[in-house]
Amino acid sequence: MVFRIFLITFCLLLPFGVYGNIIINEIAWMGTENLANDEWIELYNNGDTAINLDGWTLKTDDEAPEINLPGIIPAKGFFLLERTDDNTVPEIPADLIYKGVLGNNGEDLKLYDNFGNLIDEVNCSDGWPAGDNSTKQTMERTNSGNWQTSQEPGGTPKKENYELRIMDYEDDKPEKTTENESLLAEPVSYPTGVVFSEILPSPDGPDAENEWIEIFNQNDSDVDLSGWTIKDTTGSTKTYILNSKIPALGYLVLLRPETKITLNNSGDGLNLFNPNREITDSVDFGKASLGQSYNRNQSGWAWSTTLTPGAKNIVPTPQTPKQKSEEKKSENESLEANSLTEKGAAAVSTITESSGFSTLLIAFVIAIFSGIAFLTVKSNLKDFWH
Repeated sequence: MVFRIFLITFCLLLPFGVYGNIIINEIAWMGTENLANDEWIELYNNGDTAINLDGWTLKTDDEAPEINLPGIIPAKGFFLLERTDDNTVPEIPADLIYKGVLGNNGEDLKLYDNFGNLIDEVNCSDGWPAGDNSTKQTMERTNSGNWQTSQEPGGTPKKENYELRIMDYEDDKPEKTTENESLLAEPVSYPTGVVFSEILPSPDGPDAENEWIEIFNQNDSDVDLSGWTIKDTTGSTKTYILNSKIPALGYLVLLRPETKITLNNSGDGLNLFNPNREITDSVDFGKASLGQSYNRNQSGWAWSTTLTPGAKNIVPTPQTPKQKSEEKKSENESLEANSLTEKGAAAVSTITESSGFSTLLIAFVIAIFSGIAFLTVKSNLKDFWH
């Protein structure tokens, strides 16, 4: 009996319902300074393992919005949902774009897993307990599970929340205040050396089916890319969430039907983000060449007619101006030698027809002109190679 009373009391004291590894961590119910409709919601995984959100839902009691969640949320990582488009938080790619409006007078927001279990709830039906509609400061969760108004206008999307702590008092005056201490978790370190290697923006066939992006792992060990993202930079941008491993010194080829990323033929760019939202690699290209892939090599990037998805790049070595000049010179001199030989033969023919010279004389004349041609070619080859 005592235990049941304790359990009921404990549940009633929970600030906003059920707790799990995934929590609703920050809510911009008021929008942003740019636009009131730029609402966003942030989830946080306080567990030690990544969690697949496929089949999970986030919804209000009136089911507006009702959001089906896809993808992976990494351990100690964040999942950002932006309303309508990916311009809500301009410098941070969204993990999901959703539709629906959070009422300014409050909502009862619930998070369900793929089995229909209630994982977390923010019951603010009677009004949002934090956040400021005039300054656009967000409503964020504290370490204790309560809610406060963010100390930073615009909030902290994809970052740890801020807390304001007043620690000691003397004579009713605050003695020490510590601000901007992030206290959810230390950022996880992710390996470097995972880079873009080759991209095909303008294939011979239909772009929608045949475009692809290749990533290369420069490390001597496998890298788990769960929670990493790729986003293009031009036009109608898309964000693709990776959910796979890339082997040591191996390649990963991603097709456009899978990523939904459109590589604009007039020029585009790609950014690769780790789960800390840090850009780990990027590439930009101008007008794409039809049927050619854009390849990383030791000196930078170059177009190549040899496509090598999933294999080492093959990029023809461009000739220097000096090499081109010497090759042209050699070609011209070879033509000159051939011309001398042809002229010698013509001269012999003329002499034979007009004078009736003997076969011995004809052979002698041919030998002279052939010798001249041979010495010319030999001299030119010597100059070319030295």
